[in-house]
Formats: sequence, structure tokens, C-alpha cells
Amino acid sequence: MMWLFLKERLAWIGFFVCLQLWMNILFFLDDGFSDVSIRYINLINVLLFLIFFSWRYVKESKQLRTFCSGGAMEDEVSPFQRQMLQHVNKTIHELEQQMNKQKLDALERHDEILAWVHEMKSPMTALKLMMDQIEQGTLKERVEYEWLRIYLLLDQQLHATRLSTIEKDNRLEKVVLQSVIYKEIRELRSWCLEKGIGIEIGELEEVVTTDAKWLAFIFRQIFSNAVKYSKPNTEIHIYTEQDTQGHMCLHVQDAGCGIATEDLPRVFQKSYTGTIGRETMAATGMGLYLAKQSAEKLGIRLQMTSQVNVGTTVTIQFPMDNEYHKSYGM
Repeated sequence: MMWLFLKERLAWIGFFVCLQLWMNILFFLDDGFSDVSIRYINLINVLLFLIFFSWRYVKESKQLRTFCSGGAMEDEVSPFQRQMLQHVNKTIHELEQQMNKQKLDALERHDEILAWVHEMKSPMTALKLMMDQIEQGTLKERVEYEWLRIYLLLDQQLHATRLSTIEKDNRLEKVVLQSVIYKEIRELRSWCLEKGIGIEIGELEEVVTTDAKWLAFIFRQIFSNAVKYSKPNTEIHIYTEQDTQGHMCLHVQDAGCGIATEDLPRVFQKSYTGTIGRETMAATGMGLYLAKQSAEKLGIRLQMTSQVNVGTTVTIQFPMDNEYHKSYGM
């Protein structure tokens, strides 16, 4: 604190040094001061300055401690400082009002988006029923494909809106991986059939502790990416294993175009589409970002390895039960 005080009062110190120099030069040049003890005058001036400097240090240090502790400062400051403090408090109050207004506006937009997404579910359901009436053929496959794209985009928007309140929306429970994964694969079945993509599924009888709804969303983003970037007439492998530390890991491996080495560290960043996304214009850069954010809220780790023109493997690593006890107090 002393060093900060010295830096703050450099102008005082400079003025005092200049004053002393001027006085000593005057004593040296003017013979009228020949009988005056210059050393005595300098000593008295320095002593008075140190007393004044110490008094200001004690007073301003007390003010700073009062301010840092959140106490009232009206009785501790000078009239000039009081006026400045009142101006600062007024500015803070105005900023708080603006921030509260922005929060209310954000909440209103949040509710409007949620309402819009829910309203879109009705026509989406109606379209689904109408598609069931279309005879099997190329037209039906194309309509189902476009319907699925709209459905996935709406799903992303819905979960992006809910992500900020995921702590209020999740429910940790024992989940059988098979029940979640099979349901998501069925939802994307028409897309897989159109591209001729096969699904090879390992034993998925393992049970993990997580939120089933959010796990389904995370897997949906990863699996839809695997389907989107897989080469036609290839297979996607979905299997589980335990790593060396005892974590249950779910792997989704595709035989797609792969991800460039320079893109790999950034694939989970918001709105990052990478080289392939720019070439195809099919990527929004939000799916993996939302999956990563959701996973972190649940204590799940997402890892990715990839090789260009070979394929990509995404690993969903679940925390062990004792880690949930530490994080969530289960």
C-alpha cells in the first residue's frame, strides 16, 4: 500500500524537491542569507514534509480500507472527494438500472424463443403425419430428409435456449445407454438409408449416471455429425469400453472425410465450421459447441480424434459415481 501511495503522490514529492532546490540556490546566490543555517532550514522543511506526508498516508489508508470493506465513507472524505463519490455512486446506479433492463429484455427474448420453438412443434407434428401418407419412394425420402434437418435445427435452438438453466432442468439417474442410443438412431434412420450408411452397434447394456434427456441431445449432435460427414455406403461404429482410470467411454466412429489437424483443436468452439463446413455450406458450427457445453454441465468429457479421408472418432467419457458425489453431493 505504501508503494501505491508513493506513486500516487509523485507530484507532491516532485514539487517539494523543486522547492528545496530553488531555496538552496537562492541561499547560495544571495549574500543576504549568509548568516542563515541552510542545513537547519532544510532539516526543518524535510521534517515538516514527512509529518504531513505520514498524516496523509494514515488518513487515506483508512479511507481505502473503509472503501474496500464496503463501509460508509461520507464521514471519512473531504467535500471534494464526497462530490466525486456521489457522482461515482450515481453512475453505478444508472449502470445497474441499464443492466437490469437488459436482463429483463434478455429474459423476454428467451421466453419468446422458447414459445416460438414450442409453437413450431405443432406444424412439425402435422407434417410428420402427412409424410406417413406419402407412398414410399424418392419423394418421401427427400421430404423426410428436409423435415429431419428442420427438426434438428429446432432441437438445437431449444437446447441452446435452455442451456443457461440446465442446472434447474437436469435429473441425474441411472441410464441404460442402449435405450438412449437406439431411440436416436431410429430418429435418423431415413437419413442413414438415403446415404446408404450402416450402423454397427456393440454391446450397450452398460448403465451410467447422468441425465437421459441431455445425454440424448449430446449423442444426437455427435451422431448427426457422423451421418452428415460420412461417405456414402460406409458404416458408423458405436461401442463402449472402460479406460485405464475406470471411466465408461462411449465411442462414435465414422468413415467420413475427417477433420484437418489445424481444425481439430477448435471444433468445439462456438460457430466454428472448419474447412469442411465452409466447403459444404452445411455446417452451423453450433452442434458440437452445444454438445460440449451440455456435457461439461453434466461432468461428461468429449474427446475427438480424426484423420483426413479416414474418419473421426468422438468419445463420450462419463464420470464415475464417486465423482458425481463430489460434484453434486449425490
